[in-house]
Amino acid sequence: MCLVQIASAQTPDKNKLLRRQLMLAVNSSKTNDSLYNVLAALPNKSPLITGYIGTLQALKAKHHWNPYYKVKYVKDAQKTFAKAVAADPHNMEIRFLRFSVDYKLPKLLGYTKNMEADKNEILAQLDKKNYPPGDKDMVITIINFLLEANKHTASEHTYLTKQLALLK
Repeated sequence: MCLVQIASAQTPDKNKLLRRQLMLAVNSSKTNDSLYNVLAALPNKSPLITGYIGTLQALKAKHHWNPYYKVKYVKDAQKTFAKAVAADPHNMEIRFLRFSVDYKLPKLLGYTKNMEADKNEILAQLDKKNYPPGDKDMVITIINFLLEANKHTASEHTYLTKQLALLK
């Protein structure tokens, strides 16, 4: 399945393929640029696609050697994430995308202000089971990332561990 087909109409299977492509983009500027170009060219982007574009913009910063462009891409990513979250504030995946990018950025850049709100929204949506049943793997990935990031309280750790056990 080509990238255009993956991005054109969102279904659980296409979302899984999009996530796989994103994982490849983490270590490949070529894949990152290709996926970014396809998603950016889509008309009527969903909030989730907008969130993916924000993630890809942040990855452009990772892959670029020029400090000016690194900062520019991170700023662009933050604006794109703000638009995605505003359009769908309760979407666990959008919140996770922003949380994971902000977590990986150097703290001195000052882009950690949304992490607590994103974590809290993820926990709220997890508690409501507000995610498609076919996205169990995504939820497991989110929980594992939150546990590894260690940006939670002891009671949140217990809750996340219990939720992870229920999903496996």
